[in-house]
Amino acid sequence: MTNRRDFFRNTTAGLGGMAMASLLNPQLFATQKAPHFKAKAKHVIFLAMGGAPSQLDLFDYKPELKKHHGEKVPKSLIEGERFAFLSGVPTLLGSPFEFKQYGKSGTHMTALLPNVANIVDELSFIHSMQTDQFNHVPAELLMFTGHARPGRPSMGAWVNFGLGSGVDDLPGFVVLQSGRAARCGTSCIGSGFLPTHYQGVTFRSSGDPVLSLSNPDGMSTEVRRQSLDTLKELNEAKLESCGDPEIATRIASFEMAYRMQTSVPDLMDISKEPEHIHKLYGTEPGKKSFANNALLARRLIERGTRFITLTHGEWDHHGGPRINLVEHFPQICKEVDQATAALILDLKQRGLLDETLIIWGGEFGRTPMLQGSVDDPLLGRDHHRAFTIFMTGGGIPGGRHIGATDDLGYKVVQDPVTCYDMQATILHQLGLDHTKLTYRHMGRDFRLTDVHGEVVKKLVA
Repeated sequence: MTNRRDFFRNTTAGLGGMAMASLLNPQLFATQKAPHFKAKAKHVIFLAMGGAPSQLDLFDYKPELKKHHGEKVPKSLIEGERFAFLSGVPTLLGSPFEFKQYGKSGTHMTALLPNVANIVDELSFIHSMQTDQFNHVPAELLMFTGHARPGRPSMGAWVNFGLGSGVDDLPGFVVLQSGRAARCGTSCIGSGFLPTHYQGVTFRSSGDPVLSLSNPDGMSTEVRRQSLDTLKELNEAKLESCGDPEIATRIASFEMAYRMQTSVPDLMDISKEPEHIHKLYGTEPGKKSFANNALLARRLIERGTRFITLTHGEWDHHGGPRINLVEHFPQICKEVDQATAALILDLKQRGLLDETLIIWGGEFGRTPMLQGSVDDPLLGRDHHRAFTIFMTGGGIPGGRHIGATDDLGYKVVQDPVTCYDMQATILHQLGLDHTKLTYRHMGRDFRLTDVHGEVVKKLVA
């Protein structure tokens, strides 16, 4: 009698055979997969402002906070609360920057983002974002993976898994970085327990666009192809014998890398863009900048890439000589303002904004209380649970304002929106039901939003 172990070890119906069948299944790593329902968006660009920009100095207009600047925060407001750095009864800090009303919507926002202000009617703001994580790494992990600890698939990986990459000669999930990189590292762009084929691939602004993509010196394209064919045969034999699905991923990744050797250098050469586009974005070819990466994001969308994370730091303005609101905050606003607006305008002019969902925001917010002394000119704010993000494109109507915080900008008092709600809404715009986008791992079905999340209907209706 054949026992169970021998059956799986020695027959093609065992793990190896099943793995080979999966490898040959065109849906495994398909570039296009059917959504759950009709989608309003095909692509996502997440403009991730690492370090958490101060919503109170950008988008959450609080004249009462300005009125009570320099006063002690009411004890009843912060009773029982924990902060990253603040202690005692801190002092309220009204924004040192001018706010104006912009657009037909009459949106109050900072004058530090004049280019974004000029397109404010294209944007919809969620002023009631809230998180239970107020330290950078767990907050970033929660925002991008739905869990405050490493190990879960990132949002881009889930989208890539659910819909396919969208293109056959580029990754479906691309990461672009300027300024300080995200503190959570590869955990925020990884595939977790999904096949590694779905993880984010980082494109670099200088040197090789993708590490280890170029052929070694002396190796021709023909020799590379022959080597990959031989390696594929060996990998397929190993896959059939042991059934490790990661071998299938390895085969697919090697083939993608070969195709990228042609597609990526052409993609990354932004010098080919006309002069008026460089002026629109404020790009400087050959340099690492948010502007260059924003233009690359548009070029990736044109080629069909499904999900792009574009990170830019440092927004961690606690105060002090290097990271303060007075000196550094205006500078980093300037670094992202022109290119953010340019990306949105450029996509709209090309007819791509309607199918591209853009999200702009950080991992948490900033306190209405001052960190440091009221007499210190190098002002700053501590980490906070309430914050603001904006979305545009991908079926999101412009000119909407969802939720609110109290008069001092401390607590969410209307229409709270969690990171899970935001994730559910992003998936919804892509035609994915967040409760049905699941992957069985360790005996149960996992999803990006865990057991939480509701689509923000006021935003998408």
